[in-house]
Amino acid sequence: MLRALALKQLDSALGTSANAPARPKVGWLRAIRNGLGMTTRQLAARVGVTQAAVMDAESAEARNDITLATLQRYATALGCDVVYVLRPRRPLLEAVEAQADLIARTELARVRHSMALEAQATDPTSIESQVEGLRRQLLAGKPSRLWK
Repeated sequence: MLRALALKQLDSALGTSANAPARPKVGWLRAIRNGLGMTTRQLAARVGVTQAAVMDAESAEARNDITLATLQRYATALGCDVVYVLRPRRPLLEAVEAQADLIARTELARVRHSMALEAQATDPTSIESQVEGLRRQLLAGKPSRLWK
């Protein structure tokens, strides 16, 4: 129960990826530098690097190949902060519950298959209650068991 509450709080704090602004195609460094009306030479002087290094950093960011440390140096020179966050595509609690459901259905399907081979098929109406019971067990147990 406490784990579910902690996940709900984390989900609330993180929001969803739909809330995040899309990175400009040219990257944030170039977009903000251009927005400020700053040249690559001027930014280079502020960072203490060459003009070529600024162009390399802007290109690296645009292709998702820049380090956080480098991005931070350039952001500071542009009067910006780097905000680093992983935003789940769906709520974490929902992801955990879906994983528990998947495991429960997979494990019970194996058992049902073996029983059917022995002419001991389970009643389809009891299947969902069995899935729900195993799902609850999985959610109450050690969380790492869900992510084999």
